Amino acid sequence: MLLVFFGLSAASLNYTMGHLGINTNTSDLLSQDLPFIKIRAKLDKAFPQDASAIIVVVESPTPEQTALAAEFIQKRLQTEKRLFKSAYMPVDNAFFRRQGFLYLNLDDLEALSTKLVDAQPFIGYLSSHYHFAGLMDIIGLALEGHEQDLTMPMDPLLDAIDRSIVAVKAGQPRFLSWQQLLTDQSFGQDQTRRLVIASAQMDFRQLMPASLPMKFLRDLANEMAPQFPEVNLSFTGEIALEHEEMETVNQGMLISSIVSLLLVCLALLIGFRSFRLLLVTFIALVVGLFLTAGFAALTVGHLNLISIAFAVLYIGLGVDFATHLCLRYQECRGQDMDTVQAILNSMRTVGKSLFLCAATTAIGFLAFIPTDFKGVSELGIISGGGIFIGLLVSLSLLPALLKLLPIKPLPANGGSFLPAWVYLFPFRHAKAVMIGAVLAALLAGLTLTQLKFDSNPINLRDPTTQSVIAFKKLLKTKTDSPFATSALADSLPKANELAAQFAKLPSVHEAISLSNMVPEQQDEKLEIIDNLNLIMPVQLNRFADKPESSDVRAALVKLRDTLQTAMDQPVTNVASDVLKKLHQDVVDFIQYADSRQNPAESYAQLEASVLKLLPHTMLMLRDGLTATAFGIDDIPEELRSQWVSHDGIYRVLVLPEQDLNDPEHLKVFVNDVMATYSNVFGLPIGDVTSGQAVVAAFLQAFSGALMMIVLLLLVMTRSLKTTLLIVTPLLLAALLTGACNVWLNNPFNFANIIVLPLLLGMGVDSGIHIVHRLQHQDDHSELLQSSAARGVFYSALTTFCSFSSLAFNTHAGTASMGLLLAIGISLMIVCSMLVLPAMASRIGTK
Repeated sequence: MLLVFFGLSAASLNYTMGHLGINTNTSDLLSQDLPFIKIRAKLDKAFPQDASAIIVVVESPTPEQTALAAEFIQKRLQTEKRLFKSAYMPVDNAFFRRQGFLYLNLDDLEALSTKLVDAQPFIGYLSSHYHFAGLMDIIGLALEGHEQDLTMPMDPLLDAIDRSIVAVKAGQPRFLSWQQLLTDQSFGQDQTRRLVIASAQMDFRQLMPASLPMKFLRDLANEMAPQFPEVNLSFTGEIALEHEEMETVNQGMLISSIVSLLLVCLALLIGFRSFRLLLVTFIALVVGLFLTAGFAALTVGHLNLISIAFAVLYIGLGVDFATHLCLRYQECRGQDMDTVQAILNSMRTVGKSLFLCAATTAIGFLAFIPTDFKGVSELGIISGGGIFIGLLVSLSLLPALLKLLPIKPLPANGGSFLPAWVYLFPFRHAKAVMIGAVLAALLAGLTLTQLKFDSNPINLRDPTTQSVIAFKKLLKTKTDSPFATSALADSLPKANELAAQFAKLPSVHEAISLSNMVPEQQDEKLEIIDNLNLIMPVQLNRFADKPESSDVRAALVKLRDTLQTAMDQPVTNVASDVLKKLHQDVVDFIQYADSRQNPAESYAQLEASVLKLLPHTMLMLRDGLTATAFGIDDIPEELRSQWVSHDGIYRVLVLPEQDLNDPEHLKVFVNDVMATYSNVFGLPIGDVTSGQAVVAAFLQAFSGALMMIVLLLLVMTRSLKTTLLIVTPLLLAALLTGACNVWLNNPFNFANIIVLPLLLGMGVDSGIHIVHRLQHQDDHSELLQSSAARGVFYSALTTFCSFSSLAFNTHAGTASMGLLLAIGISLMIVCSMLVLPAMASRIGTK
């Protein structure tokens, strides 16, 4: 028998290695026939640049650094075709840079024009004296009152230069933002944040399909740090979130797995009090695991991110079979039976219970096969088959191992761990236990009305990871929210109609279609731009060249003296405290730089801090002044492809008004959007509708499984009373588990809901073993000292040990899974070993 099973295990392992693949595509976890899955597939096909997208969030203190860094990243990613299919910036390209002023509303453009007209003398002088000394000269002329045409406010400029002086002296990177100075951030929205949307090349044959693109982005961030010292890069979006989630789950997994294995072995060793029984149980588990893996390769052919948990579930349930058989065998050996008699007696007395346990547990898994939750459906196939494989191994290989590795008899009933009154408590106080159980059930039933399913996968992840922090930060914005949704229309008029309908919703900030890419009031705006063109373009062209060299120290000395004069004869257009602070900081910087080993380096750093970003702002102004009238047909393909597909599908982008970190806001936004139009998809819709599909699948599976289990128990036991004894404690444990989840604020989610089949299987198994022992034991008072009760306890304890470390995982979903298992197993033990014996004592077992 050993040779047969070892041969089968070797063959199964060999077949598994060659045929069992892995599919880590999360979109395949649900049935492809679900409506929202079909819409997502249609959206990804129509707009592939947004499929499998990693959002690169570029942030810095200044709009210029942000724009330069984002452009650098975009160009780098566009050259890495092996890792990225495409990369683009939604609101920044050559077209937007040229036509950008037309997208401002008329009032904002007029305000910007006024600021630029006021700044024209300053820009004109600087274009003729394009160096650090020239900047200091125009400041000096303004302070002395010699530049009467310079009407721009001086306080912000002097304060900005002062901040640069202080930063360079402190050794901190800082670059003066001329865009903020000259325009007061009126280039539309705040542009200190830019998004680069990178469509990654995914390898779903790997456990972490985005590992190569993510590694490249992280390396790129390190590479850019010296060139863009004030720029902060973060990576988020669905792909980055899932990647960092897998990293979080895998962190310390090897150590925690080893610890869990040692705890399981320790629990079994305490229960068996025999190293040989521990060894045969371990061998049987490994063989069963190999055979189940082969079964998975043969029937399904791959593992998904849920069915990969079959090994953990198999160990949790498979050890149950071996534990009961080994403990019964040990009990028989203690009754002076020889090895063969003990094995045969164990198989005869426990075998029927094991078969019934396997059948009921398999039903719990197989009930998921017809549901829309494909991930758990495949888990149901693998684990359902694995249960019967475990039964076969336990009733064939395990007896053979016990024959080859016999144990010495232990004294019958030797060594009770607890006082006698504990073992007798359920029988002596059966009425009180029953009353307590009924009251607990009523209280739990009332609490279950507050039971929730958290469909937001963000809440499952480690909140300290970069992707989660960036994602939650973006959710607070109204223009860059990753929870924006896309509605699909078959024509532009239909898209415009939808945009108008969405815009009326209170939960919607803005709805954008291709038509919104054509700004209104172009003639009036172009007139303002034409007036600016009369005074500025020639001056702005000068900034395309590098600045001239100048004596920075001499310029600072001259500025120091001018500031001293201005302080002695106060000027009306500059605050005195600004003058005093700048004067003192200039004096301190000159002393600091002159005391350095290389003074020229310090002065050069100050020059770069002040002038480095000036060309970008001036050239952006120059490009913006080349705007021309255009219509919808003039929109370039680069931009047009974001709003209409090659086969004529139009997109309407719907942006949320509220912070969707709040689950109530999320629910309102999704319901409003879907009530307005059904052909729409986005991450919030995917999350909410996935949650609804998962809840529906589990309700369908569990209701069906419970009915089938009850029918099977009725058929097999031919007794309504026996069936009620087995099922009632299970239902009570389920009620209490749900109530505890409410009290501990541990809602069901995509992660912890996976362990429910395990709890269902263990609950039914425990009831079967306890009832079977009660029916075949005359003295019920010895129940809790029997091998059946010990088997229930130690089976639960081993599963508890194997999952206990999960509750302390930084991954919130994994932690919730560990907590749910700890709660469920604890309550299952209480109901099986306290409530069930009390019920049996009151109503009998036959």
